[in-house]
Amino acid sequence: MLKGILAISGQPGLYKVISEGKNNVVIESLLTGKKSTAYADAKMSSLEDIAIYTSSEDVPLKKVFQKIAEKENGGPAINAKSSPEDLKNYFEEILPEYDKERVYGSDVKKVISWYNLLNEKGLLVFEDEASDDNSAEIPSANS
Repeated sequence: MLKGILAISGQPGLYKVISEGKNNVVIESLLTGKKSTAYADAKMSSLEDIAIYTSSEDVPLKKVFQKIAEKENGGPAINAKSSPEDLKNYFEEILPEYDKERVYGSDVKKVISWYNLLNEKGLLVFEDEASDDNSAEIPSANS
């Protein structure tokens, strides 16, 4: 789901990878739909590689998005322009164990805005984990 979606430092929104060259990447803005080129010296992060610090282990961004989607029944999250206190409280409902020392308000705001953008564009698709469970019940042979 998050494969090929980039966040680029210093640029707003998210970008979809269109093609890759030797020293650059052709990208399309999910906000505007405009295509452009990002060069190798730009600080790009794939959403697939981002995780949120918690008190026990890092939680992949995909799982955070899934928790938001479950809370909102697939709808949009709180507005990312809400007050910092409201955003913090909302995020704490989603991920109560997140590390409040290392996850800043700006990080929370980004995660919420990214979720809303991906949700709006229909790019949030979660695999059904139940279908991965091959543990069928075997009836007992008590005769």
